[in-house]
Amino acid sequence: MIDVARLAGVSQQTVSRVVNGHSNVGSDVRDRVEHAIAQLRYNRNAAARALATNRSMNLGVLSYSLPVHGSTMVLFGVAEEARRNGYATSLVSISAVDSGSIRAALDTLVADSVDGIIVLAPMSAAEPVLNGLDLDVPIVRFEQGSPGSSHAVSMDDALGARLATRHLLDLGHESVWHVAGPPGWMASDARRAGWLAELSAQHRTVNPEFMTVDWTVDSGYAAGLAIAENPAVTAVLAANDSMALGVMKALTERGLAVPGDVSVVGFDDMSEARYFQPGLTTIRLDFNEVGRVAVDRLLQLMGGEPAESIPAITPELIVRASTAAPR
Repeated sequence: MIDVARLAGVSQQTVSRVVNGHSNVGSDVRDRVEHAIAQLRYNRNAAARALATNRSMNLGVLSYSLPVHGSTMVLFGVAEEARRNGYATSLVSISAVDSGSIRAALDTLVADSVDGIIVLAPMSAAEPVLNGLDLDVPIVRFEQGSPGSSHAVSMDDALGARLATRHLLDLGHESVWHVAGPPGWMASDARRAGWLAELSAQHRTVNPEFMTVDWTVDSGYAAGLAIAENPAVTAVLAANDSMALGVMKALTERGLAVPGDVSVVGFDDMSEARYFQPGLTTIRLDFNEVGRVAVDRLLQLMGGEPAESIPAITPELIVRASTAAPR
């Protein structure tokens, strides 16, 4: 730290403030310190810092269903923000969302002496279990579509579904059909609610949903085969981009054009969405921001700071070539 301070032309206290993420450092000074850190390849001594702060410098993460796009991206955001603040992360995954599995996973993390825990299990069944827990470490949860709270990071999935549905109706489609997300997920419920709310607000017909068992391309493909058999369908909102890809594949195989015969909108804006053929109109969700906000709030709780309600992260409609006016 002495070497970094000397190279940057600042005090050791200033270097300490920069590496600990304090905001009361000017941007030019911060840049000089970070450049000196990179040039000298300075690394903080984790053991020494843990002794000085009486912390393990380790954050626990409990996650369910890592293969799902949103969970993976949030986990990446958590790990990056934790690392930026000098923390390591310990991951425990669960294969079922029930009281026993959640309790056992949290006990494992607490036994590892983590300083706080982030729970990435946005399932309806997890909420009552987590609400009934009393742990010695603070917890921040990721809950899609839920109202904002001081201990949960949320995304306004319902608004995203309304934006997607409104886009299709504004193009001139009489109604919008929905390929629903699998049951039990907060995202499925919120996206369905937004779709229904927009159809109701515009006094449009609500048609039966195409149900799925998971978030995969296979589920979307199965729904797409059913959609292809119904000539009344001209516009579809799929509950995520993977299912939208499956829908588009099935429609193409059945001789239907996207968007010439059926317009398709996805959800999440996964990195591959723009490379679909045609490029997928979708709802962009900033999962990295979820991870950043979750870590920041957890550090606030660990520091005893007052925690106000966290505003839901706002979605964005991304219009590409998979939607058009009906013929």
